[in-house]
Amino acid sequence: MTWIDKLERRFGRYAIHGLAKWIVILYAAGFLILYMAPGVYETFFRLDARLILQGQIWRIFTFLLEPPTTSVIFLIFALYFYWMLGSMLENVWGAFRFNLFYFSGVIGTVLGAILAYLITGRVYYMDTTYINLAIFLAFAFEFPDMQFLLMFIIPIKVKWLGYLDALLLLVTFVQGGIGVKISIGIAMLNFIVFFVSKISRRGYTPKQIHRKMKYKKAVRSGAAAGQKNGARHRCAVCGRTELDDDTLEFRYCSKCNGNYEYCQDHLFTHKHIQ
Repeated sequence: MTWIDKLERRFGRYAIHGLAKWIVILYAAGFLILYMAPGVYETFFRLDARLILQGQIWRIFTFLLEPPTTSVIFLIFALYFYWMLGSMLENVWGAFRFNLFYFSGVIGTVLGAILAYLITGRVYYMDTTYINLAIFLAFAFEFPDMQFLLMFIIPIKVKWLGYLDALLLLVTFVQGGIGVKISIGIAMLNFIVFFVSKISRRGYTPKQIHRKMKYKKAVRSGAAAGQKNGARHRCAVCGRTELDDDTLEFRYCSKCNGNYEYCQDHLFTHKHIQ
């Protein structure tokens, strides 16, 4: 069990489900603010470490409103793109892990801005640009063979775009100033730490792998334990299925001795069956 597993076990119930949707909503709201009152964002919302230390704590949160572009057309594509990436990663990782990946990048960026100011005495304005690029790298890591249409014409696998993204980040890091170096360094450190943990988590025992394969086969054949009324998932504690509530998430517990699946409310609180 990795440290992320331990955190998920304890705090997983507090994760924000559909986080990508809220990220997109914040960007859209920030764009409207920039469009309707251009000076308001820089005056009150920007991530300014000096003003944060003077008591303007809200800037820790409001800097998340800064949109990735000021062009309406590009913003529409960017918001759809970020929503798609975030939603797919959340579906693969689960809500808690995607929350952890995103918010650790946000917290790291805020702390980096404050430390840079305390050390140098200068204010370095940072935003979520490199957090978003780290999300794209994570997506490329998880879905390397998925194809995008470059310029809506040329099909290209995501892994090649991921390599290009990493190269551009490296060049930007070398050529950028202190603020850029800190932002990229934090985003990439978050990416590396998270995926080292994820890779080490894949070290299942042969017995766990066998149980997992048997369970997946049972689900595909429609013979999973507890299946009823056409439901594919059923919580071994409360008996709820996805037919009872389509927002429920179900996860397989590798520590239980058998094919047991639990809903999000009981995944971390159930007693392991041995």
